[in-house]
Amino acid sequence: MTLTRLDPRAQLVVDTRPLGRQPGSMRTFNRTVANPGSLATGMVGVPEGASIELDYRLEAVMEGVLITGTARSRFEGECSRCLDPVSDSLEAEFQELYRYPEEAGDFGDGAGTGTETGEEDEDYYLEDDLLDLEQVIRDAVVLTLPLTPLCRDDCPGLCVECGAKLAEVESDHGHEDPIDPRWEALRTLGEEFGER
Repeated sequence: MTLTRLDPRAQLVVDTRPLGRQPGSMRTFNRTVANPGSLATGMVGVPEGASIELDYRLEAVMEGVLITGTARSRFEGECSRCLDPVSDSLEAEFQELYRYPEEAGDFGDGAGTGTETGEEDEDYYLEDDLLDLEQVIRDAVVLTLPLTPLCRDDCPGLCVECGAKLAEVESDHGHEDPIDPRWEALRTLGEEFGER
């Protein structure tokens, strides 16, 4: 387990000292932070620097501090059918246990089973009674973003032949069936003799 020194002034670092280590004690918080960046999927994302409203509860438990909350923001991107701009609100819920550093000793020497080692890799730990919410918020928000965003539920998309927006063209919009150039000579023969 490698710990880096957390900056207590960072916007997504939370100080748990007011909570104490008494199991059952709780505190609730509401704060607004700027998007730290990289909250995006292929077609949509939360703009960098956009506001993210956080409502969360810290609860002291035997193993560490349990944080439960909601992140609210807006995402922007492109419709997956017609490529028009889309924008909407999102709400992502999260819950994570940050273990006390002394809990790392349960798995720390690598002498446990493979399952225990895997659990250690996925665990979060407090550092000097501070916890870093950035990865938890990132995971929650990115998983909430739509993979195939739509400007509206019945968006018809684009014409596969010419790329025109089907919502803006006439109802009889269409294209002649493409003719393989190798058969072009037969078509001209048919025109010469006409139908008999």
